[in-house]
Amino acid sequence: MRALVRIASSVVILLASVFAPLSHAEPDAELFADTRAALANFHRFEQVKPFFEKAYGYAVFPSVGKGGFWIGGAYGNGLVYQGNQTVAEAELIQVSVGLTFGGQAFSEILFFEDKETFDSFMSGSFELGAQASATALTEGAAAHVGTTGTSASAGSAQSKAYYINGTAIFTQAKGGLMIEAALAGQKFNIEPLGN
Repeated sequence: MRALVRIASSVVILLASVFAPLSHAEPDAELFADTRAALANFHRFEQVKPFFEKAYGYAVFPSVGKGGFWIGGAYGNGLVYQGNQTVAEAELIQVSVGLTFGGQAFSEILFFEDKETFDSFMSGSFELGAQASATALTEGAAAHVGTTGTSASAGSAQSKAYYINGTAIFTQAKGGLMIEAALAGQKFNIEPLGN
């Protein structure tokens, strides 16, 4: 019984932190530094470079924490760019119920193909649907993770990335092990910066 109370308490704390609004108008120096480091890392991958060159805008989440035991959640803060200008701070939240066990941390970048998709993201009502998938970037291996399943192959070739509904998503694992990799249900709170 005590274990059940602890699990329930943990879930309540997780959900409270997930749904807490952005609390400050300007991102702190640590978020800028972490985002710059994540961007430098994403730039190392050849298959990502064309997206940086052609996308209307992008959002970078340097560290997304995800975990759960039947009820799961994910949370991360990041920055939104249009061209090379930082235009907003973003908060990623996700709650899921079902086959979710373990925990992991990863970096995530979303590229927006056009102004319409970017504006939809900036509106604060943007949510990744069931068709959302991400290309997992790994050192020397290709992997594609999506809602239709997971596949991976060793070697130097990366899987082909593409836009789905105007959004292309890349992730890179930072650590942890989790039995679930879906992006569906990710929601984003946006706080425009006063540039």
